[in-house]
Amino acid sequence: MNFAPKAVALCALLALAACNNPDKYGAGNGVVDPGGTYGDGGISQGSINDPNSPAYFNATIGDKVHFLVDQSTLTDEARTILSGQAQWLVGHPQYAAIIEGHADEQGTREYNLALGARRANSVQEYLISQGVAGSRLRTVSYGKERPLAVCSTESCFSQNRRAVTVISLGAGS
Repeated sequence: MNFAPKAVALCALLALAACNNPDKYGAGNGVVDPGGTYGDGGISQGSINDPNSPAYFNATIGDKVHFLVDQSTLTDEARTILSGQAQWLVGHPQYAAIIEGHADEQGTREYNLALGARRANSVQEYLISQGVAGSRLRTVSYGKERPLAVCSTESCFSQNRRAVTVISLGAGS
């Protein structure tokens, strides 16, 4: 059995598939979005000037909070951001949220997954205490698998010690 011709054909097919729509992002002008939605969630991001839009939530209220080294306790700054998130979520019951827990690159994968889970749970508990229905919130931990910054300095590590609130349409019942 000769694999070389098959491998060459597969590589050619993959190369062609990658080039099938070179202008899919609209001539370098960003994402073409005829339906007004992004991604699979079908959320119109809206404007950061529209207080009812996810873009406003992310940019103005803030979608992430940071933690100290090896901590899942909320800082005063985190509570301030989360109070704003809770107020927005209570006022927009059509949205649900996934809270992502993250850690820096220090430590083992297992430790950081557990730490990320504790961070996401801290955020979830705080949002619930502020009146957001628990059925609208889910948590996930990515540990150190999705860093925002990659380097071996405290400035990078501190950016990666976070929890991110990702909103989506379709609140739980």
